Amino acid sequence: SEDTMGLQKQAKTLSKIQIKLVGDYLTTTRNPYRNTLMFHLSVYAGLRAVEIAKLTWGMVLKSDGTIDDCIRLTNIASKGKTGGRIIPVHKKLYVSLSQWLEQSGDNPAPDDHIITTERGNQTSAQVVTNFFHETYKKLGYEGCSGHSGRRTFADNVLRKIGEVGGTIVEVKELMGHSSVATTQRYITYNEKSAAAVM
Repeated sequence: SEDTMGLQKQAKTLSKIQIKLVGDYLTTTRNPYRNTLMFHLSVYAGLRAVEIAKLTWGMVLKSDGTIDDCIRLTNIASKGKTGGRIIPVHKKLYVSLSQWLEQSGDNPAPDDHIITTERGNQTSAQVVTNFFHETYKKLGYEGCSGHSGRRTFADNVLRKIGEVGGTIVEVKELMGHSSVATTQRYITYNEKSAAAVM
């Protein structure tokens, strides 16, 4: 599992340029809106593959059917004991959610899964994992995997939280980790991050 991975085997984080290049590439794929959204859920919300697969419209839409400013992830989608968590919706994620909602014909039921196959079925964590593997392989990003977006999210959040005087504990909550030790393994240490951890 991701929480027991050794540091040497950790997925690499993505640079700003790589994030842009992945985004550009995904617009050329067969399902550009869905694929971009999967990528954004990983890199801008830190969701695990299983959470992306199980995310429902009820977790991202307000009662009036518009996109909320937070993802309210219930524990169905997260790893059992961590319970649910609330993740702010990044502006780029907001755009990709809006585009996919429009593509999906608006007005989905709250229990409808957001990421579906072409046949309209719910997807699986394995399909999401394979999607990231294929995407990074195609772009030649050695050492990147389904966890790369999640680690990039953790790094970026820690930097921002550190700037406003927050700590790694807030990052742990957003990641849905049961311990700070797990979150620390996710972080790529740089001076700013290290200062935020202290």
